[in-house]
Amino acid sequence: MFKKERLKNGLRVVTKKLDGTQAVTVLVLVGAGSRYEHNDNRGISHFLEHMFFKGAENYKNTKEVSEAIDSVGGAFNAFTGKEYAGYYVKVAKENVGVAFDVLSDMLIHAKFDQAEIEKERGVILEEYNMYQDTPMYQIGWNFERLVFGDQPLGWDQIGTKELITSVMHQDFVDYNEKLYTPENTVVAVVGNIENDEAVEMVEKYFKMAERKKAFDFEGLKELNGGRVSLQEKKTEQAHVAIGFPSYAESHKDNMAAKLLAIILGGNMSSRMFLGVREAKGLSYYIHTSTDSYSDGGALVTNAGVDLKRIDEAVVAIINEYKLICTEGVGEEELAKAKSYFKGKLLLGLEDSEEFAHFLAKYELLRGGAKLPEEVMKSIDGITVEDIQRVGRELFVEEKMKCAVIGPYGEAERFEKLLKM
Repeated sequence: MFKKERLKNGLRVVTKKLDGTQAVTVLVLVGAGSRYEHNDNRGISHFLEHMFFKGAENYKNTKEVSEAIDSVGGAFNAFTGKEYAGYYVKVAKENVGVAFDVLSDMLIHAKFDQAEIEKERGVILEEYNMYQDTPMYQIGWNFERLVFGDQPLGWDQIGTKELITSVMHQDFVDYNEKLYTPENTVVAVVGNIENDEAVEMVEKYFKMAERKKAFDFEGLKELNGGRVSLQEKKTEQAHVAIGFPSYAESHKDNMAAKLLAIILGGNMSSRMFLGVREAKGLSYYIHTSTDSYSDGGALVTNAGVDLKRIDEAVVAIINEYKLICTEGVGEEELAKAKSYFKGKLLLGLEDSEEFAHFLAKYELLRGGAKLPEEVMKSIDGITVEDIQRVGRELFVEEKMKCAVIGPYGEAERFEKLLKM
């Protein structure tokens, strides 16, 4: 079992002892993702993530932070999602104190030095340019803009060039004070460490000042971002994303939608892979996935296709959606998808970092941490009738969205293909 505790200052702690590993991951999740932004500060959540590595009290700059982790052979990183930001250090058990010291120092005592901000602008602008030059990344953001429209859930986390080039020290201080509060933070400690010892170390190092979260993100509005997004770009391969709005994370059918995505394009024996790539030779990469948030979601198939056969590829992808609605799936196909889902989940949780993320995400956003066995139990109860019902509910022609990146001039060309 895992242990869960709320400290006096409101900080939530989740710990799990894992046998068979010498590693420990200390992960901090904060409800401070890009959904908390508005038009004037788009990108501040991601920029702030970078700034936490730029120096605090014990570790004065990026070099000292990096050397502290590198000197013990550890790994560390951070990420900014739509609804939360995360920071972790993974080390051997005997060096767990280093992980706690570095993370707590950077997250509680960060300086946000203006000179460091000026230097980091160039780094983030290059990251922005990298995404622009990488259609496999950009196509996903373009598709989410179609599904969620012009509101924070439909914006990418990298933000705008205007914010990147203008944000200042006080902006970071204010944003940090409003959201990086104990009650809005979860610390997960997973690996070769006893639960009680892990809680004691959190209490020792994460002495965060008591203060309340200043605001929450706005709920999802019913905005239509359009049917087709065409980004004209000279490429050697067309990139296409075709899908539909889907369920929120807490929706009763969200797990069925995840299984449906696996059946459609979750692996190399899926329908999209075999039908669109192998049988027709229309794509190199093709996969179907779901993204689920607190109050909305999306199911989408992404593919890189032959420039001259893109129309054929779009029709072939849509046909796989249609077949789910008309013919459904068989018992054996569903059983394979369930086994794949559970196998991937368990393999991932062999890693203390993945397990920490699993526990912390449920604790921060989903009403409380839970064990993998609870998730797998919910998967087992899904039937072929559920899969077809969900397919018919989601795969409605009027709700279909298509994003394309490639050397094409007219969006109407693709809108005409969106027929079930």
